[in-house]
Amino acid sequence: MKRSIIDPSQLGELTEKVVTIKRVVKVVKGGRNMKFSALVVVGDGNGHVGVGLGKSTEIPDAIRKGKDDAAKHLVTVALDDVASITHDYVGKYGSAEVLLKKSPDGTGIIAGGPARTVCELAGIKNIRTKSLGSNNKQNVVLATIDGLSNLKAPEEVAARRGKSVEDFKG
Repeated sequence: MKRSIIDPSQLGELTEKVVTIKRVVKVVKGGRNMKFSALVVVGDGNGHVGVGLGKSTEIPDAIRKGKDDAAKHLVTVALDDVASITHDYVGKYGSAEVLLKKSPDGTGIIAGGPARTVCELAGIKNIRTKSLGSNNKQNVVLATIDGLSNLKAPEEVAARRGKSVEDFKG
């Protein structure tokens, strides 16, 4: 997964959403140790989004740790002029796959729960997604992040091929 290093202090206000909180139990000699695991997505609504996992004995501490981890792992999303993605892509993580489809203006966000959260916080307004394979929330979120981070802007592709952007628009 390609992740660009972005300084969170250079971005605007990061919004956070908790995708899932799980209670994790470890059985030890003296009994059971209970901890909480929180999957948190943060984004600025302007093309930057990140995901983090926090674990602690208390729920608020797990959420805080997840938010800090997500802020460290921000990715940049290539958006077009109608706040959609630049092209179709299938993001993969483990056995989870998320199909991301470019949509025209007025479509809105058509996505399942975990993928919807990532798209909303990234600032995407028009997209269609389909979760394929695993429906594990953590893997679906990471597959969505993988897909969004691998999107290419038309300017980037044109520069790499030595052509102009107009050559790609049909």
